[in-house]
Amino acid sequence: MSRPPWAAALACALIACSLGGCRKKGDAGLDKEVTTLGDTEVTAQLVEIPSEFPPNDLYDYVYILKYRVLRVHRGNVPTPEIFVGQYNPLKPRSSVQDDRSGKIGGHVERFRAGDVHRMALIAPLDQQWMGGIVDKYFDQKGIRYWAMWTNSGEE
Repeated sequence: MSRPPWAAALACALIACSLGGCRKKGDAGLDKEVTTLGDTEVTAQLVEIPSEFPPNDLYDYVYILKYRVLRVHRGNVPTPEIFVGQYNPLKPRSSVQDDRSGKIGGHVERFRAGDVHRMALIAPLDQQWMGGIVDKYFDQKGIRYWAMWTNSGEE
């Protein structure tokens, strides 16, 4: 008895889904960099992007994003909402590092409000970056963190 041609593809898809479900909750976004870079590591949800990101054709910049902290993996985070500076946010994190940025990166392709990220952070931002900063939250108090590594995460 022969199997239909789609049966093998369906079996592979089912196996892949079942293996993906074996991961422990909270492990999303885990890699060597996110667990070792910086002095703080969090899983946080991107609350909003307050305006369009400026184009990267004129200058390199850091854009401040507001996150709601879901879990602190290491370090001390004194507030449930944090402000995180992402370098050249229009670029995928895998290709954002350059001579000016130092070691940064991750697996996030683009930023969308509501997404959850696992991030390695260091503060204060102004000790890490001396260039342009777009901070639409300038009137809100709080530490500005430098995002060293940003991966997709899960709640």
